[in-house]
Amino acid sequence: MHSDVIEAEPAAAFPPGRARRRKHPPGRPATADTLVPGLAAAVLRHRNELLSVLTRVATAQAATDEVLRSLRALSGAPWELLRNAPRRLGRLATFLPSNNLLYSYVLFGVIPSLYADEVRLRPSARVASAALSVHEILEPHLHGRGGGRITMAPATQREFLADCARSDAVVFTGQPDNAEAVAARLPGDTLLLTFGSGPNPVVAGPGADPDVVCRAVLDARLYNAGQDCLCTDIVFVHRSLTREVVPRLADALAAVPVGDRRDPGTRVAPLVYPDAVEGAARFLTGHREFTVRGGRVDPARGTVEPTLLHLPWREAFHPPEFFSPVVLTMEYDEPRQLTGWLHSAEETARGMYVSAFGEPALAGAARVGTSVVCEERITFDVEDGNRPFGGYGPRAGAVRRHGTTTGRPLLLSAEAGAGPAHESPPAPGP
Repeated sequence: MHSDVIEAEPAAAFPPGRARRRKHPPGRPATADTLVPGLAAAVLRHRNELLSVLTRVATAQAATDEVLRSLRALSGAPWELLRNAPRRLGRLATFLPSNNLLYSYVLFGVIPSLYADEVRLRPSARVASAALSVHEILEPHLHGRGGGRITMAPATQREFLADCARSDAVVFTGQPDNAEAVAARLPGDTLLLTFGSGPNPVVAGPGADPDVVCRAVLDARLYNAGQDCLCTDIVFVHRSLTREVVPRLADALAAVPVGDRRDPGTRVAPLVYPDAVEGAARFLTGHREFTVRGGRVDPARGTVEPTLLHLPWREAFHPPEFFSPVVLTMEYDEPRQLTGWLHSAEETARGMYVSAFGEPALAGAARVGTSVVCEERITFDVEDGNRPFGGYGPRAGAVRRHGTTTGRPLLLSAEAGAGPAHESPPAPGP
């Protein structure tokens, strides 16, 4: 997920706030049994309409995957609520991310509406029109099944923060520094979940299959042309594999289909966010001598060519969040270099996942530092909307209760419930 800074917007849209823990609204509240089947059917019935909206900000491949992940999360909602037994919330307020519009609507709107009297969603200013379109398509089906307690509207920062202050729980998806600003405006007893991002490195160890690693790296880096917080920002390649992996990656990137994001065959399209294009251009200019393939950027068209850079080992190097089709590899010799890097202050703060292929030193490890280990899998293989998300880095994801902030994998129903809220995500499985 990704969200930009908290943008100021014109025009208030939310009605005046009500006191917390208000009584249930008139009518029979929705249950998972009454809401989930009907809404899943509505998603399928409006699939083409939803895809048309989602491809305003995502490639057709990513949008199709998002629809399927949303259906899976909906289907898993009854199990999730039974397992976590969340307490009833009077109000939930959420700063939605600027991507994964349908999936975020399901995770932070639909499923919480089953245990919250009301849910208020603030779309990112960058994609407000598309986010509102998703709501307009699905809201009638929610309302018809007793789930019409979801409100989405563009609101100014001041207005929505005031609304957050009257909420039992707040979800923030965006930059950690902005999350701190939100936390400062909330009462101490408000439950706050902050979702950030991490570098999600891929490790190609000495025992890795080069072809498997190359496919995994492309899948991990090029999802929605690289515009997702689960995309990997750095690939560590063992010296013994460098001569096999790096040329394979260069050839594979040269063959990546580039075009209109609405074309199902397109893997890389013009980027949605101008600042992502600018950030990629700055990095590529500053590291031009390490470019193996690609490197061209066209700010006017919003395009970043699928690019490969290869760096020697640099212990103090920490990649930015590219949010673009930039593949960055770095050679290593010993696993202690990896573990030292993952235990550095920078990576301890933003640890999410680390995908390990053929590296014996990471085999069987649940986590290294604050990063959860995905053995022989990438982040998109293990992400599950009904289970805690992320790692233990406080800048990647954290929960605040009564003034205490703790970095850990997050799931709202678990944090709001009596269930196993502090459980680490299971070892990657099917």
